[in-house]
Amino acid sequence: MNHPSPHFAADASHKQRLELAFQQLRELLGDRASAGESVRAIHGRDESWHPPQMPDIVVFPQNTAEVSSVARICHAHGIPMIPFGAGSSVEGALIPVHGGVVIDTCQMDQLLSVNPGNFDCVVQPGLLRRALNERIKDTGLFFSVDPGADASIGGMTATRASGTNTVRYGTMADVVRGLEVVLADGRIIRTGSRARKSSAGYDLTHLFVGAEGTLGIVTEITLRLYPRPEHVISATCQFPDVDAAVDTAVAIMQSGLGVARLEFLDEVMIDATNRYSKLDLPCTPHLFFEFHGSPAQTQEISQIVQELCEDNGGRAFASATQAEERDRLWRARHDCAYACMAYERPKRMMTTDVCVPLTELAQCIRAAREDARQAGITAPVLGHVGDGNFHMVLLIDPDDAEQVRRAEEVNRRLVERAIACGGTCTGEHGVGLGKREYLRIEHGEALEVMRSVKAALDPLGLMNPGKVLPD
Repeated sequence: MNHPSPHFAADASHKQRLELAFQQLRELLGDRASAGESVRAIHGRDESWHPPQMPDIVVFPQNTAEVSSVARICHAHGIPMIPFGAGSSVEGALIPVHGGVVIDTCQMDQLLSVNPGNFDCVVQPGLLRRALNERIKDTGLFFSVDPGADASIGGMTATRASGTNTVRYGTMADVVRGLEVVLADGRIIRTGSRARKSSAGYDLTHLFVGAEGTLGIVTEITLRLYPRPEHVISATCQFPDVDAAVDTAVAIMQSGLGVARLEFLDEVMIDATNRYSKLDLPCTPHLFFEFHGSPAQTQEISQIVQELCEDNGGRAFASATQAEERDRLWRARHDCAYACMAYERPKRMMTTDVCVPLTELAQCIRAAREDARQAGITAPVLGHVGDGNFHMVLLIDPDDAEQVRRAEEVNRRLVERAIACGGTCTGEHGVGLGKREYLRIEHGEALEVMRSVKAALDPLGLMNPGKVLPD
């Protein structure tokens, strides 16, 4: 217990408060409360480029009652609390910048109930999305949100995650029907219900969805499920340049076709995935598609999309209906994050994402790529272009201050351009540490309303401090 929190460095009693809290947490959880250096080190980082910072204590609760007790202990001693899921954040949302207690929900991984007749289920936050779909596959239903990484449902709720299926099925904001939440002082509340809609009071459910653990700790989530599609066709198409690919994506969305997935990879990203996944795709921009419906519907949509692609210079349109073939076509897209990590080792990823109106998408991607080129930074681009959401992965050496400065300038210009055209600083990664300052530009006076909400629910500022709201 000799790792004082930077936030409380000037507080002579902080060490004593930590020791007392640790003693009480050990009495509550036994070996599931740890101050071991290796455990703390694992919980002091995520997949972002931000420097790791170790927490003081890590706990592994197994149910809501234990989370509530942990919160009461932390609240009594004024110690920060940071919820932790699968550790896949790319904006520093999990890094305990003020030390404190990390609440790891990996042992809260139960599927509590499934209700096929009402198309919903209730889960604990530590359940991973792939495991959820595996457990409910016999019901004929599936959980639709697919961010690529095998994230925890709690983490996806905290960041309002979306992903490749969003263009048809929506984001976490669309599929979360209700929550159980532990507040900073240990109180337990329930929000929402299993009903499909409600007009009863303030929408507290969606207040916590996307709050990144700064307002409370989610301990149960009620999710909307969807019927598994009768028939699926996956497809890819190559394009001569980025503009042709993006213009095609916009044309497809404007046509009103029922596309389930519509993804873009530029030529740099294709090269990275070729190397990582041992593929041999031509190093040119690609679109990836998926169509859900009856065999006749999917075939008709696939044919129209192929014609739109060819009208914009697309070539080598390839489709597949068998699961193995579809998985092979999608491997490049699903391996993007790992491909970027391996592309210019030992560089780290400064990953940024924005979401813009479809009419502004091509220009924003073009300008961002040019900024990265002028800065001399390798920056693969990919995106859920059907939503106007794209990602740029700036590959940098975090120890090279000048390179970091240039990358941050590319990111700044990208974000400010997105906001200026009516978009947002983040479409799905969340704010975390990396996007806090941009909330001033995007939200203006509404930022003070957010501060008021934070102060009302967490007056001591203990819930994941230093995240989301700018200082």
